[in-house]
Amino acid sequence: MFAGIAQAAIPPKPQVEYSADSVLETADAKMQGHVNYTPTRERREMVMGRGGEKIFMIMRQDKKVAWTLMPSDKMYIETNINQATPNSPPDASKYKMEQTVIGPDTINGVSTTKNKVVITRPKGEKMEGFMWLGKENIMVKIDATASDKNKKTRFMTELSNLKIGKQDAKLFEIPAGYEKLSMPGMPGQGGSGGALNMKNMLKMMK
Repeated sequence: MFAGIAQAAIPPKPQVEYSADSVLETADAKMQGHVNYTPTRERREMVMGRGGEKIFMIMRQDKKVAWTLMPSDKMYIETNINQATPNSPPDASKYKMEQTVIGPDTINGVSTTKNKVVITRPKGEKMEGFMWLGKENIMVKIDATASDKNKKTRFMTELSNLKIGKQDAKLFEIPAGYEKLSMPGMPGQGGSGGALNMKNMLKMMK
């Protein structure tokens, strides 16, 4: 969530198309993946858990929908990305962000600018750490700790094999043969909550 706020709080978002391998690390788990990005479309592949289960998430800002694809079952879930739910991305404008430039650095062969960031939520919770931005405003890495009154949680996301270039439009479409799955509790599915939140995803990763 804080990583999303950090990215949203840095205008403008990348206007180039690119692909990269990705990694997400927390104290509980590590998740490998791949990302394909355009200014209006994004696809993320995630390998979940020790069994290597794959999940694809496609965000279509141009259509205002998000699809979660489960290849092993040939099914997908559709959500409305504009419909507010407890798991919707937070509004970055409501957060205080302090950003201090540290200087140039190289991450996985990519020239970046290292920044120290402190993000404060309305109720006082904080995220403090470092963020590395490429010249195209791509967030190549973030390594930070989120804290509230009860606990601290460290997380790190990083891109490697970053390649800037036009992405195949087919990557952002639902493959043929997939069946739409309706789930109670999913936004746009007749419920008010989100079934595939980060807590549930981390359980799958273990």
